[in-house]
Amino acid sequence: MNVFVTGGAGYIGSVGVEELLNAGHQVTVFDNLTEGHRSAVDERAVFVEGCLGNADQIREALQASGAVAVMHFAANALVGESMQQPEKYFRNNVANGLNLLEAARLAGVRKFVFSSTCATYGPPEIVPITEAEAQKPINPYGESKLMFERMLRWYHEIHGLEYVALRYFNAAGASERFGEHHRIETHLIPNVLAVALGQRDHCEIYGTDYPTPDGTCIRDYIHIIDLAQAHIRALEPGRVGCFNLGNGAGYSVREVIDACVRRSGKAIPSVEKPRRPGDPPRLVADARKARTELGWEPRFPDLDAIVGSAWAWHQRHPEGYPD
Repeated sequence: MNVFVTGGAGYIGSVGVEELLNAGHQVTVFDNLTEGHRSAVDERAVFVEGCLGNADQIREALQASGAVAVMHFAANALVGESMQQPEKYFRNNVANGLNLLEAARLAGVRKFVFSSTCATYGPPEIVPITEAEAQKPINPYGESKLMFERMLRWYHEIHGLEYVALRYFNAAGASERFGEHHRIETHLIPNVLAVALGQRDHCEIYGTDYPTPDGTCIRDYIHIIDLAQAHIRALEPGRVGCFNLGNGAGYSVREVIDACVRRSGKAIPSVEKPRRPGDPPRLVADARKARTELGWEPRFPDLDAIVGSAWAWHQRHPEGYPD
């Protein structure tokens, strides 16, 4: 299949592109490189540097690619920043996303796969979280993703566009070639591994008095390659709707730090700090719908395997990507 990938120079997008190409698909990557890295784009893909805010540019690039499917990874994704600059998130994640959606309609694209998030749910009433959980986001980031999900549903009903929205929990790990390098790093595993690399003195634990076995927050971590494989499954004709992606097993902050110690063989000091506002004690996915309807099964559910792949990549790329 010929696939047009936005955000293909970013963390999740780069591995998504790699897995698409490995599966024999043709890929055009569209990215403005504000968050992504040019060297994170697989050389087998066609690369177009461009901005989703330019409706004419995205329309021309999509039509020129001849793509029949779109994978949309491009977004701003910092929860804290979205609370300070909501306009940035609604502009890029919603308004600019509409430019892409319209370009897809005009180009006759048949399938649209969207990188969504568990942040559309907000604090859950029941854990593990199913797709039936009420969506009550508590920050503009989650709200912007939910708004785009709703836009996709209406484009499906009115224009017949098949869409799949994949609600990620915590993406982690690396492939052999591509890994995690954010200019502003907020994810736990790379920040803990930065201590093992000697780039930081300690890692931080926010809250040790939660109602969990060791008092720290529990999160569901999913290997980046497993995420990419779910996107490829979603391309198949007839698959429509929203799906959670997670392993269904959560790990606490302390368990993640312990795994990083085991895999790196390094001492990793930690400093305990107060809870952060809005952090739920436990976020774990019920991904049975993705398993049943997409035929998807995580290949790397083990925390040590996830951390080990990240550690291997960071050892090879201690400074991340060069650009």
